[in-house]
Amino acid sequence: MDQTDYISELSKCIRCGSCKAYCPTYDEALTETMGARGRLTLLRGLMTQQLEPSPALKDHIFSCILCGACENLCAPRIDITEAIYHGRSLLGAQDRRMRYLRHLMRFFFRRPMLGFKAARTLQQLGVAPQKMFALLSSPYQWALGGKTVFAECKGTMPFQMTIPQGTLRNDQQVYKPEKKIGRIALFTGCSTNYLFPHLGISLINVLLHLGYEVVLPKGEVCCGAPFRSFGFEDDAAELARKNQDVFGKLNAEAILSLCPTCVLSIKTHYPRLTGQTLRNVMDVPSFLLNRLESNRLLPIRHIRSATYHDPCHLNYSLGIRKEPRELIRMTGLELRDAEGEGCCGFGGLFSLHHRGISQNLLHRRADTYVRTGADAVITSCAGCMLQLSAGIKDRPVFHLIELLEEAICDEGT
Repeated sequence: MDQTDYISELSKCIRCGSCKAYCPTYDEALTETMGARGRLTLLRGLMTQQLEPSPALKDHIFSCILCGACENLCAPRIDITEAIYHGRSLLGAQDRRMRYLRHLMRFFFRRPMLGFKAARTLQQLGVAPQKMFALLSSPYQWALGGKTVFAECKGTMPFQMTIPQGTLRNDQQVYKPEKKIGRIALFTGCSTNYLFPHLGISLINVLLHLGYEVVLPKGEVCCGAPFRSFGFEDDAAELARKNQDVFGKLNAEAILSLCPTCVLSIKTHYPRLTGQTLRNVMDVPSFLLNRLESNRLLPIRHIRSATYHDPCHLNYSLGIRKEPRELIRMTGLELRDAEGEGCCGFGGLFSLHHRGISQNLLHRRADTYVRTGADAVITSCAGCMLQLSAGIKDRPVFHLIELLEEAICDEGT
């Protein structure tokens, strides 16, 4: 998008304020510059040279959680999230700290196993989780002009990090069912591969039980969402092309991912970044709902009721809301919907560089789910599960695929 087109897009805003209705950061701060309308106004001022780049301007633009709640509320149909991405790219282009952060992210995202092994080693040496979290968050805090938390790491963590023994993906892997009816390619994503490999195993078990061959191809890289969130568009496009090359060669009925952000990136962002599209990219709830029969599901015995948390990207950006709820009902559980809807405050790297807002959003949402009286909280995003588990201590928080594995697979499957 060139400068003229960008200014034109920003100028479409009619200042109606509808975009603020579900904006989590506006709800938290109640200031105009922390809502979508205010951010668009600031970016237009920057582009028309009415405003100069400044730490305050940078903070307002980078404080957006990128949840997409504003996208379907805009009357003139401005792609607000895309406007924020582009604004971050412009602000970061001449920023020395952002350049250093870009090099750091490039190093570790190109060598993810190095970071994984380092974290495992620190954990085995007994390094306190607070110290590990502080070490992880400090570069982001510093790059965005804030105070790092490394020297203040005695407080509670935003979530409990536990590094598993191994990763889900290891070179190319193919899992074959007894009677094959089709083939599925699995995009594991960073969170499932490095932090929650057991969720990937649950999905593989479900797909095998249904008769699908499951392929985890060699060469998958990060979906690129962390780079886009900091305005590093060229790096995100490079990762997109690598994934398109890997998954484009597979003859699969569908490409599935347990991460809504990965699905959104591949389906929506990749065509904008590279001009190419991967076909048949789907979220897991939509895929499974059309292939499960309720009379073949086993009853869930350890809980009787559940409430469901909508991951922002799955709900707002991909429009997937009824499918997970229908799957929960198919397991025989009583579904108790919470009052209203909202973000849990995770937002990937957002929870690291805007810790206060993240925690406030978490506690607000957690209280809502506790008030339902449900036996458990279920979600379809590993990040949301991680975040909610830190705020809800008196009942379990499950990923939907764990529930479905229990309902679909016999013991020993």
